[in-house]
Amino acid sequence: MKNVPSKISIIVPVYNVENYLAKCLDSLVNQTYQNIEILVVNDGSKDDSENIIQDFANRFPGKIKAFFKENGGLSDARNFGIDHATGDYLGFVDSDDYVSQTMFEEMIDLAEKHHAEMVICNIQKVDENGNVTQKLTQIPNMPEKIDLNENFSVFSDLSYFACNKLFKKEIFAGKRFKKGVHFEDIQLIPQLLLECKTLAQTQNYHYQYLERTDSISKSHTEKGLDILKAVEDVELYFKTSQYSIKLKELKNFQILEGVYTFLAYLAFVKDESVFYKMSHSLKVFMKERNINFKDILIYSRFDKNYLLSLPLKKKVFYLLFFTGQKKLIRKLI
Repeated sequence: MKNVPSKISIIVPVYNVENYLAKCLDSLVNQTYQNIEILVVNDGSKDDSENIIQDFANRFPGKIKAFFKENGGLSDARNFGIDHATGDYLGFVDSDDYVSQTMFEEMIDLAEKHHAEMVICNIQKVDENGNVTQKLTQIPNMPEKIDLNENFSVFSDLSYFACNKLFKKEIFAGKRFKKGVHFEDIQLIPQLLLECKTLAQTQNYHYQYLERTDSISKSHTEKGLDILKAVEDVELYFKTSQYSIKLKELKNFQILEGVYTFLAYLAFVKDESVFYKMSHSLKVFMKERNINFKDILIYSRFDKNYLLSLPLKKKVFYLLFFTGQKKLIRKLI
């Protein structure tokens, strides 16, 4: 008797994306892997998104499950999807992005071949004409199958997007995206990884991340402090995890997300008082964790010095910041 293929639940939160939603849903209903359900969660959209969802639900009743709820934000919509998912595996796709036809077929094959609790693919940024603007390679220095106990550097090297991964549903037991915060992926996905023993990856660029021309450029505010809070939540979870003795990798995670990711956000904060307040918070964060300038200078990602791998503009910003030249930075911003 042939085994029934595993079911994948793909969760698509929707909020005012009428110009992009059809392309996203098209890419999902046309997956080469057939045993999927697509949970489209309309998070209180005010535009024509609901009509587009209903059209797809009518045309693909066996695949699309349509839900409408009051607006609660991205985390709330994703959590709603998780609660209603019936699959063995979960995937998340943002409603203005789209994916390759074979994404979920390859990822489920890898999950089952290697008994992996999480599978990762590469991302490419695309413009509205479908031209690739940037390739985001995820873990270039690792094999297809990754035993976390032997290769725990992945914990501090990985980019913690939810959307380019396939998860075994059971690792979400008792865990959900944190509501009312920014950077919810940095808060939850590392905790999910700490539940895993085996990861798998493909070097294919299955996930197409759309850089929208119509999106109002996000204002960079005190919300960036949520990055530091996300790292704190991960630290707490780390202490009781199966990998709690791997303190070197924890420190590298603190440097990548708590220092470098935070600074990349801070570089775009226009309000001077907010900039200085956030700078002070970073200083306290580093002092409490005994992270010094030398740690940051020698920090490696994917077995290469991270600072040296960055574009010149970023290098200059980081070096000015760490040498206390904040007034000069303010003139450059």
